[in-house]
Amino acid sequence: MAAESAKEFEALEAQAATLLDTFRSAGYERVAPAILQPADVFLDRIGEQIRSRTYVFTDLAGDELCLRPDLTVPVSRLYLERHPDGRDEARYCYNGPAFRFQPEADNRTRPREFRQAGIECFGDNDRESADVEIVLLAVEAVRRAGLKQLALRFGDIAMFYALLDALSLPERWRLKLRHYFWRPPAFHDLLSRLARGERPNGDGPALALAGALSGETQDRAEERVAAYLEESGLPLAGNRTLGEIAARLLDQSADLGAGALRKEVAVVIDSYLAISGPPEKAIERVAKLGKEAGIDLSAPLSTFARRLARLEESGVDLARATFATEFGRNLEYYSGLVFQIESPGFNDAIAGGGRYDGLLADLGAPREVPAIGSAIHTERLLAAVRGKS
Repeated sequence: MAAESAKEFEALEAQAATLLDTFRSAGYERVAPAILQPADVFLDRIGEQIRSRTYVFTDLAGDELCLRPDLTVPVSRLYLERHPDGRDEARYCYNGPAFRFQPEADNRTRPREFRQAGIECFGDNDRESADVEIVLLAVEAVRRAGLKQLALRFGDIAMFYALLDALSLPERWRLKLRHYFWRPPAFHDLLSRLARGERPNGDGPALALAGALSGETQDRAEERVAAYLEESGLPLAGNRTLGEIAARLLDQSADLGAGALRKEVAVVIDSYLAISGPPEKAIERVAKLGKEAGIDLSAPLSTFARRLARLEESGVDLARATFATEFGRNLEYYSGLVFQIESPGFNDAIAGGGRYDGLLADLGAPREVPAIGSAIHTERLLAAVRGKS
């Protein structure tokens, strides 16, 4: 067993050397961000699917920290330490451990401690060229590491946002649908309820309290909720704080005050999210849907088509690619192109990435910073190269 582990380690090290050599040859500087990170940064930005699997703890100084569940946020923080105004271009590469809880502890392709090798590109205002550069470099890296058979899956968050912006619907539901996009079952449940004219789930007293908080500030809402709980003899529920309960009720209050979502609008959204297939065919279907719905999606469609043309010119086989409108990966900081590298017969994605222009501002940059990156799950890459699923 020890000999097998030693061989696995050596194979991963050799693979990492190949990946990093590919990245450095393309002009990416190797960096090593801290493993321990402030928990609030991740819990606020990475999304529900990863948040629930992040290892969080409080140290002896009382600071809430986490073991980094991915490396994009730590590398973004490192960029801002070096370039606080967010104006400079920088390209970084890395290889190191990340940590996420997995129900199956002995699954070799889904370990709780795993390695990511990746690249991040910051500050390049030519977004189209940077998108193509990242996809091509990720593909080149896994091929150099020995992956002979691969397929690409694409999505475009910006295209979905453009669809919502073009449709006539209350701003409240526009924002809510953006937020729920990352959780398809919850998204479709919400859309279905809105199309039927239903409002938030909950019991009578909770909804009554939410309605009474209409227009209140967070502080005032907390005061009123505290008074309500005291008068009713109710303790705080579970691990939720008073602030979290008040925020949830304010959210429900805003829902109650929003206008109705027309059924025909819900049908357009549902139809859009059902589109999946070869990229060129899928784009044609999106364009047709937009024309039938009387909305203009020409800008995001043209941008995506230009990316595809440049990738194909660079040797990417789009015959083995898929574009899915509902595909957004599972990290909520993505804002534009997203992609995934898959291997036939292998269940898990080998690598993935995408554009996240809003993340740096959330981390403290004074402005939005163009940013895109990709991470390779090296244990999965090694298993795929060896032909193991």
